[in-house]
Order: sequence, then C-alpha cells, then structure tokens
Amino acid sequence: MERIPALAISQVVKSFRAHQALKGVDVRVNEGGIFGLLGPNGAGKTTLIRMLTGITAPDAGSISFFGTPLTRAHIAQIGYLPEERGLYKSMRVGEQALYFAQLRGMQRQEAEKRLRVWFEKLEVEGWWNREVADLSKGMAQKVQFIIAVLHEPRLLILDEPFSGFDPINAQRVRDAVIELKEKQGTTVLLSTHDMGSVEELCDEVALLNRGEVILDGPVHALREQARDGRFTLRFRGTIMEFTVAIGASAELIQVLHSESTVGEHEVMLRLSPEGDIASWLHWISGEVKVVACTPWQPSMRDVFIETVENRESNSMPS
Repeated sequence: MERIPALAISQVVKSFRAHQALKGVDVRVNEGGIFGLLGPNGAGKTTLIRMLTGITAPDAGSISFFGTPLTRAHIAQIGYLPEERGLYKSMRVGEQALYFAQLRGMQRQEAEKRLRVWFEKLEVEGWWNREVADLSKGMAQKVQFIIAVLHEPRLLILDEPFSGFDPINAQRVRDAVIELKEKQGTTVLLSTHDMGSVEELCDEVALLNRGEVILDGPVHALREQARDGRFTLRFRGTIMEFTVAIGASAELIQVLHSESTVGEHEVMLRLSPEGDIASWLHWISGEVKVVACTPWQPSMRDVFIETVENRESNSMPS
C-alpha cells in the first residue's frame, strides 16, 4: 500500500502582478525523510515555502499535509527556520525562547525542560540569561533553530540553515537534523545552496528554475543519471597522441588535469551507448599507457549547475 506523503504539492501556480513565480509546480515529500528544495535565486523556492507556512496562498493548485488539505490549523505542526533571522534584541535569550514556545501552545515548565536539553546539546547553555543583542550571528542562529524544533513538529522547514556557521557548528546542526529524522521521524524540507549538505542529508530533492520543477528524485539516482556514461582516465603521453589513438571510439569531453613533468594527464571521456568500457579499456591499453580508470561520480553541485545551464540554453531563442 502506498504511503501518504507528508506534503503533496500539485499544479501550484502563483503570480505577483506580471511575474509568475510558480508555474504548475508538482512536489511530493515523503514522510520521515529529508527533502532538498533546490534552485538558483529567483527560482520560486521562497514563494513555495511561504505557502507551506501560511504566509500566502496559491492562485491555483493544491497542497496537502499528511493526506488532508493544508490549512492554517496545521501551522502548529510545522517548525520553520526562515532565511531572514529575527529575534527581539532587548529580551533575554531564555525568556525569548520560552515566549516562542508558549506561542506554540507549550506549557512553560515542559518548554523550559526541553530548552535546557537543546541549549546543552548545541552549546548555548551559558547564554540563558544574556540579552539577545549579545549573541553572535551563529549563536543567534542556533537559538532560532532550537525554537523551530522545540515543539517537535511533524514537518520542519529549514531555509539556508547553515549559512553563518563555522564548520564545527554547521556539523552540530546537521547532526541534530539527522537525529530528528531518525529518532522522532520528523519530515524535513531543506532549502539550501550548500550542495555538500544536500549530499550528506537529503534522501530526495526537487530542483526549481524559473518557477518550474526541472529535476526531481532520489539523490543517488540523480547523480547516477547525471554521470551519463562518463568516466575519467589517467594516462602517460601527450594529449595529441591520445586524441589520435581514441579516434571515434570515445568522446573526449574535458582535460581535467595535466602533470607535464611526468607526462601524465587526466581526462573525462564518454563511450558511445553501445560501448563496453571493459573491452574498450583493454583495447586502449595497447595504444597508450593507462595509469588509472574510474567511473565519474558527479556531485550534486555538478548536477545542479549542469541541469540549470542546459535548461537555460534550451530556452534561449535560436
């Protein structure tokens, strides 16, 4: 039996005067996973997030939340860390965190108990009685992350959660997100430009560009699809000799690295669809000195850039 998704966004359209921000967007976010919402600036990610948090509504289409139409009543089950940070600077850190927890319907005693645990976990326990104005950017961000997760939401929306962190604190927050997924079953929607975090955290992604979903699916499947038969080869000799040797048997896509002192080069190649890499490698080893051969594994950054650039080039008038 097919599981009901945490979010089912179907043919969502949104316009602001003459600008169409979303053009029939379809996104399905499975329960208990970490879903990456990716795209260049202006792609429509923020507009979509604002719909999910009740700030705005679609002009057309539908959004369901765990099988029922999304309404403002569901907001209590959603945690949201916006990209635009905002805390009341004149309040003390602990009192402000308690204030937001009580706005979420939590009792003060339970809220304080959970806050103490989270403050210790993210190493902000010494700031409870300090004013928010004294917090560094990264420390304030950790406090806002805690506020977003404290009420144990079913859906957690994180918009650029790692910007402003040093590597150590960024990893602490990543670990906290993984723990929420694994121990509480929290569904996470992650909007970020940090492709390293996407590879580390996300099960699935959707890539938006100019208000449309241009790529979506499991991270591992998208990376394999983007490989497109490409592999890297390291050899000794000259590029000219190698180009002559391979002839039309393989496509030389790019020279990745050259070490002229030892005459070694690393290149990216693609065989024809009917080509067999093992047979080809056996043959080319008789023509040139092969040092190493490995399948190319594109990063999510490679997938992101290549997909957007291909989309842009295909949409240009001829």
